[in-house]
Amino acid sequence: MKSISILGSTGSIGTQTLDIVREHPQQFRVVGLAAGSNLTLLAQQIKEFKPEIVAIRDQENLSSLKNLLGNLDYKPTLIAGSEGICEVARYGDAQSVVTGIVGCAGLLPTISAIEAGKDIALANKETLIAGGPVVLPLVEKYGVKLFPADSEHSAIFQCLQGVPDKGLRKIILTASGGSFRDLPVEKLASVTVKDALKHPNWSMGQKITIDSATLMNKGLEVIEAHYLFGVDYDDIDIVIHPQSIIHSMIELQDTSVLAQLGWADMRLPLLYALSYPDRIYTNWESLDLVKVGSLTFREPDHKKYPCMQLAYHAGREGGCLPAVLNAANEQAVALFLEEKISFLDIPRLIETVCDRFSGQNKTTPTLDDIIGADQWARKQVLESLKVLV
Repeated sequence: MKSISILGSTGSIGTQTLDIVREHPQQFRVVGLAAGSNLTLLAQQIKEFKPEIVAIRDQENLSSLKNLLGNLDYKPTLIAGSEGICEVARYGDAQSVVTGIVGCAGLLPTISAIEAGKDIALANKETLIAGGPVVLPLVEKYGVKLFPADSEHSAIFQCLQGVPDKGLRKIILTASGGSFRDLPVEKLASVTVKDALKHPNWSMGQKITIDSATLMNKGLEVIEAHYLFGVDYDDIDIVIHPQSIIHSMIELQDTSVLAQLGWADMRLPLLYALSYPDRIYTNWESLDLVKVGSLTFREPDHKKYPCMQLAYHAGREGGCLPAVLNAANEQAVALFLEEKISFLDIPRLIETVCDRFSGQNKTTPTLDDIIGADQWARKQVLESLKVLV
């Protein structure tokens, strides 16, 4: 039985990880949970899975959580704040930590888990996008394993099993194309938040749905793939695949292409990240290619999706610029969701902030440099907004 802790237990990644634990109680045991503000769901999770330690983001919610728990037949340790979440990340005998906290807030807890010798089921993109120059040396120093738990990078990781050293030639990331994949670029100026949140394939959180609409999610995945698999940016391609059945592909040196296929279900990459190298039997619906009917592909329109090129540029520049890109995107998306800027203002703001930062970038940043760059970028977006309006 593998002991795990989950950061972001009430979010999409956390709840699906707990679905896996629920389905496979002989394989997995929950040691720690960390969550944000959904206290009702967290209380239910505590009662069902009986973790030893629990952290919530805000100290003022601690008494409310205790009231919701009532008189339990056991007493978990209850803590709060960012340090509390880091404590869950490094706690006890957990062998793996699932990092499902969205945004740069997940970076420090992930580092805490690595320094405590925990393997990481990585569902937090920002850990490598912003923190790659710091995180990868720590992974090597503490001898832990970093398993991708999002569908695209898990697909690449699965395809690489059995590939000899230096056998990889190219990575091909597939993208759904988001809410506006069939909308002419000329009409993007008038789209609304409601329009952008209508993903054609599935329901996700608001931030990732907007990232999918701008294709920034794919640009960020390019940076993450570079750090995870050591592939040059010139050898990472993006292709639009509307059916979202192929989750990504690799091309080998002899031009053979390997792909990982399946229904769009985050539980599969999560399960593989937690159970690797084993393959655990599930009763999930098998992929039916006849039911799928056809698989189609097209090249992404760079005029329509400028965020992709911004991400490639930031990745190639390296240093703190990916952290700036990521933070500027988070802040710009938040402003769009609040209807303070237009959809096309998102890439404009990101580009403006990245251009401002280029002159002060550091090629070998420290953790403090990365955190400082993140905070700087968020303030710069708000400053740029004043000029924009």
